[in-house]
Parts: sequence; C-alpha cells; structure tokens
Amino acid sequence: MERGLPAQVGLNLIEVVEPQPPEGTEPIYWRLLTTHHIADPFAAWRVVNWYKERWTIEQLFRVLKTQGLKLEDSQLATADRLLKLTAIAAKAAAITIQLLRARDGLGKQRAEIAFGPLEIKALEALTAESEGKTRLQKNPHPQHSLAWAAWTIARLGGWDGYPSSKPPGPITFRNGLEYFHAIIRGWALKNVCMP
Repeated sequence: MERGLPAQVGLNLIEVVEPQPPEGTEPIYWRLLTTHHIADPFAAWRVVNWYKERWTIEQLFRVLKTQGLKLEDSQLATADRLLKLTAIAAKAAAITIQLLRARDGLGKQRAEIAFGPLEIKALEALTAESEGKTRLQKNPHPQHSLAWAAWTIARLGGWDGYPSSKPPGPITFRNGLEYFHAIIRGWALKNVCMP
C-alpha cells in the first residue's frame, strides 16, 4: 500500500432515477459513489451536477486528442516541452468548448472572453460575409455575444447555419477556429503588405 494513504475510504451512494423519461427512451438511472459527505439533498444534487459535467470534460479531451488537436501525435521528447504544448492546446480546446456551450445562445457571455479586439473586428466582417439574404441565414444572436461568435466560427468550420440543421459540434468548432486563426494571421499582415 502507498505510504500515507488510509487503509479504507468511506463512500456514499447517490441514486438518480428519471421518473418520466421522454417517450421511446430509457430512463436515466445513475448510481454515483462519492467520498463527499452528503448531509442533505442539496449536497447530493451538487455531486450529481459535478457528474453531469463529465460530458464537457470528455468533449475537452476529444478536442485535445484524436479527433481534434492530436496532442498524442506530438513527437516532443521532453516532459517540459510536452507540458508547454499541452497548456497551449488546453487553451485552444477550452475556447472550442466555450463556443460549443454558447452556440444555443442560452448564456450571456460576451465574445471578449475568448477573442481580442482584432479578432472581434474580423468576426464582424466574417459574420457579414457568412450571412445569407433570408432571415434564416442571418446570425440570430446579439452582436459581440459569445453565441454570435460561435455562429460565425461554426460557419467557418463547415456548418450550414440553418436552425433546422444538426447543431455544430466540437470538431466543427475546432475546424472553424483553425480557419479563423489563419484568417487572423492574414488580417494582421494587411498593414505590413499594404502600407
């Protein structure tokens, strides 16, 4: 046994059962084990809410790994360099997940939490270019909101923008961000190339 670890750990069981699932679906039935003290229902729901965030964590790793930034393909030889690459990749993956969570416009976050002033100017131009002529082809979110930015980045990533289409996922956002950053590099060079 590892030195300093207790011989045993007490666990609490939380059962979560969905009483009325949507028609044609299996009800949610979770049994969660936790070392956290559960004194009342509020404490139990706090643990359940933590567990619900596991999908966001899985999406973050998906963006970092095989279907996204391919961090595991790195050929860096030292732990120090791999740690630095992971920090850079984690920032990119976190922005991707922020866009994913903002895509439906439910939050009130501003685009400034993920993008700088130059990037927002570029998003303004790209949004105008990405929008079509009909109402259904317009960005439906308030300008400069994170949802507004997510709509435009998703369009750059290949999403068609129609509300009836499947919503963009993390890989669409990653692809859109990659394309967007290439545009930003060119945008930043315009004053150098055309004084």
